[in-house]
Amino acid sequence: EKKRGKDSYIYPFIKELDRQAGRGSQGAKSPLLWSQKEIDELLAGSTVIDDIKARLKGIKAEYDELDTVWFMGSSLFRNYPFEIPTEQFSFEVFKQAFAAIQGSVVHLQGVELSKRFALVPLGPPLLTYSSTCKAVLRYCEDAREIQLAVDREYAPGDPVYAWCGPQPNSKLLINYGVVDPINPYDKMPMTITIPNDDPLFRAKRNRLADAGLATSQAFQLSAHSPVPEHLLAYLRLTFATTEEEVAAVAFDNQDAVISMENEQVALSALMAHLQKRLDAYRTSIEEDDDIISNPSSTARQVVAASLLRAEKSILFGTLKHISERGKDYNIGIMSDFRGVTIV
Repeated sequence: EKKRGKDSYIYPFIKELDRQAGRGSQGAKSPLLWSQKEIDELLAGSTVIDDIKARLKGIKAEYDELDTVWFMGSSLFRNYPFEIPTEQFSFEVFKQAFAAIQGSVVHLQGVELSKRFALVPLGPPLLTYSSTCKAVLRYCEDAREIQLAVDREYAPGDPVYAWCGPQPNSKLLINYGVVDPINPYDKMPMTITIPNDDPLFRAKRNRLADAGLATSQAFQLSAHSPVPEHLLAYLRLTFATTEEEVAAVAFDNQDAVISMENEQVALSALMAHLQKRLDAYRTSIEEDDDIISNPSSTARQVVAASLLRAEKSILFGTLKHISERGKDYNIGIMSDFRGVTIV
């Protein structure tokens, strides 16, 4: 449609999106449009870098499939007035278009699952997304349009807020180029994998299956839940060295220690992982605060520092909780995880 110029029926929308230049309400573009150097420098230490790489890989795969779809599914392109897609626009243009579409998708409330998402070009780019406000975007059946149901009176010039749904900051940054410093839905993934060559692997796998867990299990760390349900029990089982210890693990009781030695190893391994993740960052929380408050910082620097600060706060919260818990177990930083992978 953009290639049609003023002949496009949605030209006014495209013109406004161009004015926004892919920037979110905090002035930054999605990191999908940043240079690799900016991603590596501004987001150093964050697992969001892997998320960005994965998203870009998916976008490139879609782009590479365009010509095949164009040749094999001509009916899908019956209104497409140009020749082979990849000869008409580059991957960079396609990526920009993808980011613009992605940044205009809204999560609707009060509708069936199949209609949960909608494309609203003048929605997210012009709104201020908030994880805590009560104003929501809804579909009005009578008017057949997307409407913002506000939670207060507005005066001319007031910023318009809308609930962004239960999304962690990593997704908000990738999707919309924004970060919410008080996001109650923010979380950080941590995956623990028990090695197949563990002598007790089968026994541990059976215990985990009974608890609805797997031998490679993801947990979500968050500010309100620094130690997720089952995490400590999972670690105790992971580092169990006898069948008696495997049988003694209680998944319904986070405080059920099976032995002093096992608890020491489990907590030490978790502490080592948390410290390793914190050491991967190039800045401290105080330095992040300086970047955020510095008026000369760019929008990308500010959103990146805000994300890193939020991540570190979660990691420090879990580390503090484990340190307090481990006072009676003489825990320290482990270097040998016995083949167990924690990422």
